[in-house]
Amino acid sequence: MVDLGDASEKLMGMDDATWRRHANPWSGWSRVATLPALALAIWSRVWIGWWALALVAAVLLWTWLNPRLFPEPRSLDNWMSRGVMGERIWLARKREPIPAHHARMANLLNGLSALAMVPFAWGLWQLGIWPTVFGMAVSMLAKLWFVDRMVTLRRIAEGQEGG
Repeated sequence: MVDLGDASEKLMGMDDATWRRHANPWSGWSRVATLPALALAIWSRVWIGWWALALVAAVLLWTWLNPRLFPEPRSLDNWMSRGVMGERIWLARKREPIPAHHARMANLLNGLSALAMVPFAWGLWQLGIWPTVFGMAVSMLAKLWFVDRMVTLRRIAEGQEGG
């Protein structure tokens, strides 16, 4: 079975230096705007027709550039940086196992986020505001909760919390 996290990391070309730059809280927090920007880009087909594809391409380019645009943070002592670095621990879980209850919760949140893409995509296809907003909100909340779980993983790895 394909691990979407590993596939995403490879597709994004995330090496150690890129992860360190992505740990800059400006990178993490600005990345939160990606899903709303994608929704707006797709929705813009109503106003600008096929030019909307240029906006979609710009959002995809932003998604790839974002972890590379910001300098390494001076400190990882903030919620977003810890979450990003915790995600590295999550992605390495096959080599370095993590506590089972953390894996279950992370999988549940990732599944919820993915499931929320159904009404999001349907809403974008049908130009329905409520399914679009509902799907986007649930997906983003699940992703932010996932990041919070990654903060906990990072603290465990640093020996600041029990498993």
